[in-house]
Amino acid sequence: MGQKGMDFKHKEVININDGKKLGFVQDVCADLETGTITSIIVPGNNKIMNVFSSGNEKVIQWQNIKCIGEDVILVDI
Repeated sequence: MGQKGMDFKHKEVININDGKKLGFVQDVCADLETGTITSIIVPGNNKIMNVFSSGNEKVIQWQNIKCIGEDVILVDI
């Protein structure tokens, strides 16, 4: 999975356990020393609050990412 951080932006994230759509990738976190992506961030469920606050997001660790497609990212959480 040799992806660049910007390649993740705006991809939809889906949980493979229950098929739930978690949202679209908002940001990525990386280890600056190694240059590897460590997690992705998707907004929380409350869409109205997301406009006013950024504290409701979900951080999904890299090891929970199971498949990265052209339009979606499948995670196991």
